[in-house]
Amino acid sequence: MKHLCSSKLLLLLLLVSTTLFASLTDKSATIFYGKHISYSMVGIHDYIIVKPENINTFSHGYSVYKKKIYARLNFSNARTLQLKLEKLYKNNFYNFYIEETILSTQETEKILLRFHKKHPETHFIANLATHLPYKNHQLYDAVVSYTPIMPKQILNFHTKKIDIIQVLFTTADEIEIKNDEVDKLKSKHIIPLLTTRGFDLYGKSSKTAIKREIFTLINEETHDRTLLSAHQIGAMPIEYLGYIQKLYDINKGLPEIDHMRHFAGVIVWLSKDYKHPAKLINWVLQLKKIGIKVAFANSFGFSADAMLLKPLDLDLVNGNESPENKKTIVQQDKIIGFEISPTIGDNGLYIQPVNSKPLLTYRDRDGIKSTLAAITSWGGYAISETFTIEINDENLWVINPFEFFAQALRLKKLLVPDQTTENGSRFLFTHIDGDGMVSRVDFNPELFSGDTILNKILKVYKIPHSVSLIGAEVFSNGLYPEFSKEVLKISRKMYALDNVEAASHTFTHPFFWGKIENGKLSEKYRLKPKKYTFSLYNELSANLNSINKLVPQGIKRKATTVFWSGDCSPRLPALEYTYKHDILNINGGYTIINNSNPWLTLVAPIGLERGDYYQIYTGAQNENVFTNDWLGPFWGFKRVVQTFKLTNSPRRLKPIDIYYHLYSGSKTASLNALKYVFNWAISQEVMPIFTSEYIPKAMDFFTVSLANEKNTWLVSGMYDLKTLRIENKNVEPILQTSSSVMGIKHFENHTYIHLSPKNEHIFSISRNDKNRKEAYLITSNAKVTQFSKKDNRQQLYFQGNVALKLKFHIPQNCHIEAIPRASEVVKQKYEVQLIYHKLKKATINVLCR
Repeated sequence: MKHLCSSKLLLLLLLVSTTLFASLTDKSATIFYGKHISYSMVGIHDYIIVKPENINTFSHGYSVYKKKIYARLNFSNARTLQLKLEKLYKNNFYNFYIEETILSTQETEKILLRFHKKHPETHFIANLATHLPYKNHQLYDAVVSYTPIMPKQILNFHTKKIDIIQVLFTTADEIEIKNDEVDKLKSKHIIPLLTTRGFDLYGKSSKTAIKREIFTLINEETHDRTLLSAHQIGAMPIEYLGYIQKLYDINKGLPEIDHMRHFAGVIVWLSKDYKHPAKLINWVLQLKKIGIKVAFANSFGFSADAMLLKPLDLDLVNGNESPENKKTIVQQDKIIGFEISPTIGDNGLYIQPVNSKPLLTYRDRDGIKSTLAAITSWGGYAISETFTIEINDENLWVINPFEFFAQALRLKKLLVPDQTTENGSRFLFTHIDGDGMVSRVDFNPELFSGDTILNKILKVYKIPHSVSLIGAEVFSNGLYPEFSKEVLKISRKMYALDNVEAASHTFTHPFFWGKIENGKLSEKYRLKPKKYTFSLYNELSANLNSINKLVPQGIKRKATTVFWSGDCSPRLPALEYTYKHDILNINGGYTIINNSNPWLTLVAPIGLERGDYYQIYTGAQNENVFTNDWLGPFWGFKRVVQTFKLTNSPRRLKPIDIYYHLYSGSKTASLNALKYVFNWAISQEVMPIFTSEYIPKAMDFFTVSLANEKNTWLVSGMYDLKTLRIENKNVEPILQTSSSVMGIKHFENHTYIHLSPKNEHIFSISRNDKNRKEAYLITSNAKVTQFSKKDNRQQLYFQGNVALKLKFHIPQNCHIEAIPRASEVVKQKYEVQLIYHKLKKATINVLCR
């Protein structure tokens, strides 16, 4: 009888689960033929049909979703079909949409069968208008129809397990509001797609992606985008909210309104006045009509004018601009005064918004009021002294940027893909720039700096280390051939350690990447080895190949990563090169927040986008910054612990990244500083990983696709990234109906959700009193490589880089079994901690009655 009751309960749960998840479990499709695809908009769909000529198959987004992507294929004869299939396959396309052909069905299928036999991983979609699946229905995943399908056809396709995608054409304005046709098709188990005839917008299907991209207008001609405050200080708060900054140079012209529909909001952050302010205002008003809000940051981007601001319901009135005209604050919202209180400037602007929520209003001695920050019907603005204030060359937030952007843009609260944490533990990784391998050690001039790093750090701290080399410093064709044999011997010893991975810091350490012209870089901007010809191949691929020859045979972890050198600001050609040659990249950003300067503007974003590629930033700056460009104090790197603490609380903004140079091994003070930092780091609740493991997780942030209905969420594209964060410690996933959620961890005001190795997840969230009787993972210092959850049993396979530490919530009705047994088992009420002294792998079984 107990068995029977359990079965009934399970059936009930399955029915409840299916009802809860509703259309989020329905299959969906999109056809997008535009040039700039947003993977965060399309990733939730089961079928993504694209124009192959508009898709960059080297981008990270494509690599994450390529199994769902189908390349449109038109052809006029058999030879054209064969050639196009092979060409697209070589270009990394594995799925194809047979859109137009004058061949017979039999002829087409004969070619497709032959191709599929040669490449069995390929899949096809057929267009019913020109190509009917004939005998070989097993070839097809789906069919696309632009006209209504007869009931007999529907039954026939469903019997053959072929999905039907019904395309309905409409206008851009009606996509959002037309639901009846979509619901009608869904009721027939047909995948609906409501879109425009140009297929250049993101249409509506069974599932609708949450808009994550924030369009940010900048003046890029003034500086490279790495130096613009819109990126330096603006991207991080947006990313923390779960959104993605998309920088756009206003000098390219304002985009068409219809092509703005997939953005969650727009920020105007211009460093100099725009020449056509009336066009900008009209564009903002058009955005308002389609429901996209705009935030003006720091200024309006043009000289304030009564006629220009009037359409935005902002009245500009005359006031006494005399310095003697004292002003007092008469209204101040709680989001003002975030890091510093506002000053009462003498800019002479008297703005009086209509139908708005004032954030900061002052009144002068004549009684005239001015509001310099407000939430408005079209978005919001915070200008002059209400936005940031510069003190001693540092920017401080006057306004709370997390709240201001969220309120002004009416941003939806997301489950945030979080690159700082996995299984409840903060990431810890360390990477070393190769500078100083040949530096002599002050306290023993017979030793190289690499000697002391090897023996005092790498061998002592058994966590993962990523160690790079500068080719021109260590190889015999470089600057120091007389030392090459000895330092290469040290390098081989480093790379023979199982806790060390090799990496490249380029060959000639380019100082300014922006100085590369036509693939060449002048000697004055790099190191100068004799008879060297500069090229991206020599700097990147060739140097990696040489470094990999130093890695002993049998070591699986090869060098795959470049640590950018010099100004750490690679331009598009260099960044593109790394992606096209499967090279990971990191460095750059300026995270140096510390107790003396505890400002959030000193915390860099996750990375920077150029074209279709991302440069991933470090988690903190290196010792060069903390030692005043290596002038001293040489113990200064101790202060990076302050950075790690301030980027952990009250918001966990960054992983722990111990980033330094090999020359830190040359002085007693700098070496002791390293030991201090490592001792602190390994005492924290961390998951130690290699740098090459962190980079793909950071890249995933920019391509994760989300959808939700009420309290139920669908998350796709969690390829390497395995954590979602809720900014509420009282909310968590309902584990009872969540087959791919392994656990949760509450930390301060956050809830971290631990996801299984799957790439796609669906679950509901609720108040956290639902999970008291459920067993789940709280924290681990290792990743989970396999996870299964069935009936009342869970099984987890852990694999880490250090000896395992695992903590579970185990209620009274549950039992935990570890294979092999843990060295120590610590029980405290409903928590069980398993501690292994040496083993890095284990299988954990949890059984509940």
